[in-house]
Amino acid sequence: MIRHVVLFSAKDPAYLPAIKEGLEILAGIPGAHNFEVCYNTKRDTLSREMDVVVYCEFDSLEDLDAYKQHPLYEESIRRVRPLRDQRVAADFESTYATCPA
Repeated sequence: MIRHVVLFSAKDPAYLPAIKEGLEILAGIPGAHNFEVCYNTKRDTLSREMDVVVYCEFDSLEDLDAYKQHPLYEESIRRVRPLRDQRVAADFESTYATCPA
């Protein structure tokens, strides 16, 4: 299983709803499981820069690649890129079918 985590910071806090909305369209792409777009709670006192988190899972790297080639992915970039400051992504393989307790 491939886990995909992307963190975004907004250029202006007023952009947060539009960023979240622009990222939520990604849920319409086939192959992504457990898809979520959430605001960062910013409870970690050492790192509060990021505002929005995208999390999803894929069965394979090929499914992740197909996700990134989908027209909705390009549309999300078009909507979100002008509003965001930073974007940090991590993709990693996990041997767990679900996150361990």
